[in-house]
Amino acid sequence: MNDIPAINSPPLRRRRLIALGGLVALTVMMSPAEAQKPAGIPILAYHRFDPAIAGPTTVTRRAFTSQLAWLAQHGFRIVRLRDAVTELKAPTATAVSKEAVITVDDGHRSVYTILFPLIRKLDIPVTLFIYPSAIGRASYALTWDQLREMQATGLVDVQSHTYWHPDFNAERRHRKPADFQHFVDDQLRRSKAVLEAHLGKPVDMLAWPYGIVAPDLEVAARNAGYAFAFAYEGGPAKPGADPLALPRVPVADATRGERIVAQRIARSEGQRP
Repeated sequence: MNDIPAINSPPLRRRRLIALGGLVALTVMMSPAEAQKPAGIPILAYHRFDPAIAGPTTVTRRAFTSQLAWLAQHGFRIVRLRDAVTELKAPTATAVSKEAVITVDDGHRSVYTILFPLIRKLDIPVTLFIYPSAIGRASYALTWDQLREMQATGLVDVQSHTYWHPDFNAERRHRKPADFQHFVDDQLRRSKAVLEAHLGKPVDMLAWPYGIVAPDLEVAARNAGYAFAFAYEGGPAKPGADPLALPRVPVADATRGERIVAQRIARSEGQRP
């Protein structure tokens, strides 16, 4: 951890802007002039963490701290997801400051055992996108007590990843239209209701499972009470982007330096984006 610059954080009640740099994940290598006014905010998408062993969507502790160090060295700030999307949605937004966001999908227990100690030490805000059917039930998943503990720090915001992470394309193929619509509504509304009941805070953001988004799904999300929803790929989120299909930048263990971030992560070994 000594390779990560020290951070002096503002109080929690103020907008959190952490002096961490902009990840290798900004779509292209930029000139110094271009880097002063990025075209968008990279909303970084992680999944699982491990002390030493990487996987298709598993980032090691060493790689994650290295990515944070790169961010700090290049002058980007890690901000709350809600602050970032509010900035992007502003009518006057034409360019954004050097900011990045950390999101983590699914609710794997390594979020608590590996990521949480790091973000507490560095005072970094993250957003977790959770599918609650697994919480407290699946052996790999977080518990409700762990989510409440992390949320209580003010560093962790818990939002929806649908109720049990379905593949909406596959469901659409084998269901009749009315049945599919009912299924989508249930996935979106039940996740929101369960998370709010267990955690006591509003849920109005959603990460689309597998990054699958379509116009009818956006309508369903809006009707279910979601203000923002996120895809899985697409590069930095830009001002004026569709608030219910905001792009993110997948992060792999191999993400380093100023390399372009791969927009596709292998979906094998049962891993779920």
